[in-house]
Amino acid sequence: MKVYPECAQCLLRRIMYETELGGADMMQQYAAMKLAIDALHRDFSPEICSAEIATGVHKGVYELLGKDPYADAKRKSNEISLRLLPKASKMVEESENPFKTAVLCSIIGNVLDFGIRNDFANADVLLEKFDSLCEEGLGHDDTDDMRELASGKVVYLTDNCGEIVFDRLLLEQLRKMGAKITLVVRGEPILTDATMEDVRELGMGNLADKVMSTEIFAVGIPFWDMPEELDRELRSADLIIAKGMANYETLSETDYGPIAYLLRTKCRPVASSMGLKKDINAAKLYR
Repeated sequence: MKVYPECAQCLLRRIMYETELGGADMMQQYAAMKLAIDALHRDFSPEICSAEIATGVHKGVYELLGKDPYADAKRKSNEISLRLLPKASKMVEESENPFKTAVLCSIIGNVLDFGIRNDFANADVLLEKFDSLCEEGLGHDDTDDMRELASGKVVYLTDNCGEIVFDRLLLEQLRKMGAKITLVVRGEPILTDATMEDVRELGMGNLADKVMSTEIFAVGIPFWDMPEELDRELRSADLIIAKGMANYETLSETDYGPIAYLLRTKCRPVASSMGLKKDINAAKLYR
């Protein structure tokens, strides 16, 4: 997905949020904003992928802060989601369509997003809204088509912490269907995205045949600097399951496929690019 004009203000708001979250003083905040503005001035173009621009904007700020500003938020997201997991698991077990329900639960975890203007910038809100999000169901539903491809080799691209807890339910369904699963997380901490540390702490390694990372600091899947092993995995997949907006923003620039994007359409540019309404739970398959 190419960058939209309004993406610039969203990025700058998030940078300000990161500096506050990371405990930066006033002068560090000035420096962080200058780095972000300089990166936007250098890279902001209608010909460039939104996530590639975002990677450049965030990289300088992370180096300035010298730490992961989202570390506490990520831990809390996992804790909140673990509290909800038994309820979600029961929903899947009692469902007439466990695969579809597991897809829905995995998408509901995607509503969490810190640093943008939405109702889910605090993990506690998920406890309050979980039932109503389930009742919404899928605003776009390609799960039947997904199911036809899901018994082969599946590359599962994770997104946020918290959300990855609910991914367990879908991974379990895929394994029951006979899928051979490669689970992929981010190579370095960036935003609230899950890393190898989360896979270890949540004990999710046994749900996949292989666990690997994107290897580098990047928003989404770094097609501009793609690790060779990850490229091979994606090209040999019978189905790629890509969680969240950043994975859509990057993979929509590539020829990998088929790809099932599972996400909440939290912003207008992504919703518009996908031909979907904003603020819906979507499972959309591109062959």
